[in-house]
Amino acid sequence: MQRFLLAIDQGTTSTRATVYDQKLRSKGFGQQEIDVLFPYPGWVETDLTQIWERTESCIQRALRDAGIKRNQVSAIGITNQRETVGLWSRGDGKPVHRAIVWQDRRTADFCAELKDKGWEARVREVTGLVLDPYFSAGKLRWLLDHVPSARRRAARGELAAGTIDSWLVFKLTGHAIHVTDASNASRTSLLSLRSVSWNEEMLELFAIPGALLPQVAPSSQVYGTTKGMRSLPDGIPIAGMAGDQQAALFGQGCFEAGEAKCTYGTGAFLLMNTGLRPRKSTSGLLTTIAWRLGGKTTYALEGSAFVAGAAVQWLRDGLGLIRRSSDVDALAKKVPDSGGVIFVPALTGLGAPHWRPEARGLMKGITRGTTSAHIARAVLEGIAFQIRDLVQAMRSDSKRALPRFRVDGGAAQSDMLMQFQADLLGIPLERPVRLETTSLGAAMLAGLGIGIWNSPQAVVATTAPAGDLRVFKPKMGASERERRLAAWARAVASA
Repeated sequence: MQRFLLAIDQGTTSTRATVYDQKLRSKGFGQQEIDVLFPYPGWVETDLTQIWERTESCIQRALRDAGIKRNQVSAIGITNQRETVGLWSRGDGKPVHRAIVWQDRRTADFCAELKDKGWEARVREVTGLVLDPYFSAGKLRWLLDHVPSARRRAARGELAAGTIDSWLVFKLTGHAIHVTDASNASRTSLLSLRSVSWNEEMLELFAIPGALLPQVAPSSQVYGTTKGMRSLPDGIPIAGMAGDQQAALFGQGCFEAGEAKCTYGTGAFLLMNTGLRPRKSTSGLLTTIAWRLGGKTTYALEGSAFVAGAAVQWLRDGLGLIRRSSDVDALAKKVPDSGGVIFVPALTGLGAPHWRPEARGLMKGITRGTTSAHIARAVLEGIAFQIRDLVQAMRSDSKRALPRFRVDGGAAQSDMLMQFQADLLGIPLERPVRLETTSLGAAMLAGLGIGIWNSPQAVVATTAPAGDLRVFKPKMGASERERRLAAWARAVASA
C-alpha cells in the first residue's frame, strides 16, 4: 500500500492540511480561514477550540481531495504560527482563555520594565531573543495573572500551556501528550539555546511555573499517536514538528550554513542557517533554533517583519480597496509608481532590526492626486523595504554576501512585490513554482521521523522536483535605489 504523509499547517489566519505522497507531491488539500480577534487596540487573539475544529475539518477535506482512505496516512507533521500561546485544562482539554497571538502588543509595558531593570542583555544571552511583546513568555505571564484562578490552578497541576504545536499534539493524541519541538520552544524566551531545555532563571524572571510547560523534543521523532479523532483512525504517529519559518527553511532545502530564505506570509521572515553553533547578532536580528535532529541542533539567524501579507489584507478588509488579496497587483499596476507615497507597515509595531513595539503604521507623502492605486503600490513597496532592512542586517551579522534570494509564502505570488524586492536588494530573486514550502517541511520531518528517509539530503534526493524557478532580476539603478532607501529611512524614523 502506498504511504502518504499529512502536513497540518496552522497559520495566523487559516488552517491548512496537505496530503503528500512519498515523492512529496501534493495530492490533496484543505483550507479554512480562522478568526483573528482584536478586542482592544494592540490586542490580538484567536480561539483554540476553533483552531482544533478547523484542523479536523481541513484533514477531512484534504483526504477527500486526495482520494485516499483514512488509514493510508502513515504519519503526521505539524507546522504552526510560533509565538502564539494558549492555556488549557489538562483534564477536559478546554481552553481557559483565547490564545494570545504573536502580533499582540499588550505586554509592551512589562517588557519595557524589564529593559529598564537591565534584563535585556541577559535574556538575549540565554535565549537569543530580545525583550519584546512578540515572544510567548510575557503573554503566558499575562494569562496567568489575568485569567481568574489561573495561577492557583497552574500550581495544582491542572493547567497546561504551550504554543500551537503543543495544543495540536495534545488534541491529536486524545489529551495524552504535552510536547513541543526545539524550534518552537526557542521562540518563548524561556529556553536556553545551548542546553535546549527550559531555563530556570527565565522561568523565574517571567513568573512561569515549569510544570505548566511541555516537554522539549527533537523536530523529528514519533511524539505520540492519534486517538479519538473524527477525521483519522487511532494509531497514526505524529512524527514531525517545527515552527512555520523553520519548516519553510527545511522545505527550501537550506541544510548548509549560509543558506537562507524569506517567507512572505501574514508577516515576513528571513532565516539563514548558521550551522551547529548559535551566532550572536549585533544588528538587531534573533538567534534561534532551526531544528534539532539526531541529537544535533542547527541554529539560524532570523529577521522578522510583523506585517507583510497582513498589509494587503488590511487594504482588503480595513479599507475596502480590493475584493481579494490577489487583486492588489492589478490595482497597483494602474500607476507607474507610488507617486511619492511611502507606507511603513508598523501596524503592530516594528520588528527586526528596529524592535520598536510602540511604532505605528505611517502613510507619508499623500497629496490631492493620490489614488487607491498609489496606496496599493506603496503598501507593496513598504513590505519590500522592510525585508531589505533585514537583509542588510543579516549581511552584517553573517559576514556573508547573499548571491541570490530565495522566497516562498502566499504573498510571494505578487510579481510586483517580487520585482521591487529584487530592485531594492540589487541581486536576483528566485521564486519556486511550489510556494507552500512550510507544509512541505513539516511533511519532510514527519517522513524522517518514521524512517521513510534517513537524512535531510536523502529526502531531497528521492523526491519529485519542485518545478522551474521564476527569477526576478534587478532593474533599478543604484542612484534611484539610494534615493528611495533614504526616503524610506526618514519615514521609518517618523513611525
